[in-house]
Amino acid sequence: MRKRVELRGILPAMVTPFTGDGARLDEAALAALSDRLIAAGVGGLIPCGSTGEFVSLSHAERRRVTEVVVEAARGRVPVVPQTGALTTAETIELSRHAEAAGAAAVMIVPPYYEAPPWEDIVQHYRAVSAAISIPIMLYHIPSAHGYKLSAAQIGELAEVDGVDFIKDSSADLVQLTELLQRYGDRIQVFNGWDTLTFYGFAAGTPASVWGAANFIPDLCVELYDTVYRRGDLEAGREVWQRVWPICRYLEEQAYAARVKGGCELIGHPVGPPRLPLRAVASTDQARLAELLRRAEVSMPAAVAS
Repeated sequence: MRKRVELRGILPAMVTPFTGDGARLDEAALAALSDRLIAAGVGGLIPCGSTGEFVSLSHAERRRVTEVVVEAARGRVPVVPQTGALTTAETIELSRHAEAAGAAAVMIVPPYYEAPPWEDIVQHYRAVSAAISIPIMLYHIPSAHGYKLSAAQIGELAEVDGVDFIKDSSADLVQLTELLQRYGDRIQVFNGWDTLTFYGFAAGTPASVWGAANFIPDLCVELYDTVYRRGDLEAGREVWQRVWPICRYLEEQAYAARVKGGCELIGHPVGPPRLPLRAVASTDQARLAELLRRAEVSMPAAVAS
């Protein structure tokens, strides 16, 4: 029987903490990050995504990250690791491991680099779905996997048993709205593009997969509660005025590295990104620190001064 999962609210796309030289996972920091995000009121945890630098992780590291986050969550919120890989066999292997480790669902980016024909993409998701009993979140991020799926194609993928959710990181608000209005009865549509989060909640997306939540989880949860749950757009715009400049900064370049910079600024360092990504320059850190001050985000005194 296919398991059913309810996903709501802020679903942080988690960073992957590394030791100071970037050589090894920092499991203690990863567990602490999981606890901190859950305490802030997030609705679930998504490790091993783009913000988690999954392309720089070995398969053994990806499996261990999933295990650590599931163990840290202790059933308090669902854990949905990103298990997409270059081949169907690898994706199935990682997805089966995630299910065995206790993940509630898996997020799967379409096959990348090769840009396979549409029929092959559909078959890929069918094969993975047949191999597991937990649901799948389609991770649609054309800027990374190299091709854009139309709303109609996503609607067709939603007919595959187990493809229950989509994280839409197309940065296309028109398509996000079309997905909600035309296909929302067959697939739960989540926004995955930071600077569209307010509009997604206002349009009816019940969740947001959001990297900024690693270091501003309280503001992210506040935006969700204000706009989606209470429908208070006026108050929501005030929250969004504080959050949007931070999101815009993150999307300029080196997203994962800048999110890690944000974690450092709030006093919860998670180590450097892995090469070829480098830690952000001091001038960029100063810019983010100023944006956090304007957003009234608490930072250690040494940073805030």
